[in-house]
Amino acid sequence: MKNLTLSFILVFSMISIAAFAQKKPNNHKIVFQFTNAVDTLQQKAIVNQLKNLTTHWPNAKYEVVIHSMGLPFVMSAKSKQIDAIKELRAKGVRFLVCENTMKSQKVSKDQIISEVEYVPVGIAEIVEKQKQGWTYIKGGF
Repeated sequence: MKNLTLSFILVFSMISIAAFAQKKPNNHKIVFQFTNAVDTLQQKAIVNQLKNLTTHWPNAKYEVVIHSMGLPFVMSAKSKQIDAIKELRAKGVRFLVCENTMKSQKVSKDQIISEVEYVPVGIAEIVEKQKQGWTYIKGGF
């Protein structure tokens, strides 16, 4: 009887630990900076990084702040990764475009794919996210 009780406690403990581990929230918050989409290999690299991470940590929060020379990544006439961006957006990845960059490069919102959102100053967005505890990654390679 003592062995049966001990076995029951051991099994119950293992089930409880497994259930707790599964319910533990994934609180990763990652902000990517993307500034070099002129090179289509850079576009492919950041897409692969995001695909790998969203598979590994599907419940994490992801933002990609696009500014400077990264703008072609989200331009309908220049991006080689539009389908991948749409797929990642469907997984919750947010793509944020710097309006200052758009202004300086004379790019209008109708030239940008619809899956993006806009921020006034891309670098300021990154700074704010880091201040809020987000992990910073330089996207691409």
